[in-house]
Amino acid sequence: MKHLLLAFALWLPTLASAGSPQPLAAADVPALLQPPAHGTRIIALWSLDCAYCEPNLEALARAQRADPGNIELVTVTTDSIELHQAIEARLRSMKMDGYPARAYAEASPERINFLLDPNWGGETPRVLVIRADGSRRGISGALTPAQLHKPLP
Repeated sequence: MKHLLLAFALWLPTLASAGSPQPLAAADVPALLQPPAHGTRIIALWSLDCAYCEPNLEALARAQRADPGNIELVTVTTDSIELHQAIEARLRSMKMDGYPARAYAEASPERINFLLDPNWGGETPRVLVIRADGSRRGISGALTPAQLHKPLP
């Protein structure tokens, strides 16, 4: 019985994470940045007031749907988790509510920005591409199709 309860406790956050933003604290960042077992993890950083974020998220979703076995897409809004209703509504309107979603949960967003990518100034949209081999690349601004398919150095 204990094993069943433990399995359920581990499974429940995964179920809740698609569409409903989960808090992202500084302590959570190292796990988020771990290379995936295979393929690519794309962390799409966005904000509610970002004009270019919606087209970026839609392009990333298309890329993920085209190669679902190799691309894991996680959305992270730099907005506070306290705005979870507005975040959920925006994700639903963009049809992005089926992807794991995170929202900043600390009073110092700059700290999370730095932990995610020390070379990032906090501008959105920002995409972190993390490959299974541990290589990673950050891309700021509106994405082009060439950037999405560019091999990592």
